Amino acid sequence: MGFFSSLFGRSDDYDEEELNEETGELPKLHSGMTLDVETPDGEPVLTGRLTEFGPSSLTLERLPGGLSLSVREMGTSVVVRGLDEGMTPFYLRGTVQESTRLVCRLKDVKVKPIPEHRQDFRLRMRVPVTMCYPKDTGFTHPEECALVDISSGGACIESEYLHAVDEVLRLRVKLEDYAPMEFVGEIIRVEEYQPGKFRYGFLFAQLKEKELTELTRTLYNLQAGNRSVWVRSSEGHW
Repeated sequence: MGFFSSLFGRSDDYDEEELNEETGELPKLHSGMTLDVETPDGEPVLTGRLTEFGPSSLTLERLPGGLSLSVREMGTSVVVRGLDEGMTPFYLRGTVQESTRLVCRLKDVKVKPIPEHRQDFRLRMRVPVTMCYPKDTGFTHPEECALVDISSGGACIESEYLHAVDEVLRLRVKLEDYAPMEFVGEIIRVEEYQPGKFRYGFLFAQLKEKELTELTRTLYNLQAGNRSVWVRSSEGHW
């Protein structure tokens, strides 16, 4: 890898402290924040907007303009993941009390320690992105791809273009009304999930402090649905 090998660091462990399960207190939640629901094995179930919550209950509704929610059987155990105000990932576990195409209610919600094998909190975003080779700083030969999810450490990219593990590329991402961001990164995983369509694990080069702060704040705002937490200009810059 030469020069680029010094830019990338790989870690499967969280630096954040595990949430204290003994207190039984849920993390600070906000109405309107977006939360992901998974099976206990980590398979995605649905993504919804938090509308009501109590000491041991949550109610999620479908996202504005989004498709209907996936229906789950009553009594099914699920895991909920999100990001708190301190931009620390949290995991909750609960039981499905009600599940329709419009709403998902959970009971017996408790804090779940962050799995040691999980990396940074990943926000699922289905938006167009472009990739190119590192020397093409002007994106004169862009590859049109799609973002599957993104975190402060990397992203999952869906593409019809074939790339190899260890290949270094440049990624341009535009999330809602925020300013476009560009990252140099390395392909660390390749999966042909459909014939002729590939998903890539894309590891960002070690970001500068300002870049990391901007990305993390943007991800928190999008997940929390709370634009007043962090102030930005009308152009989308912090």
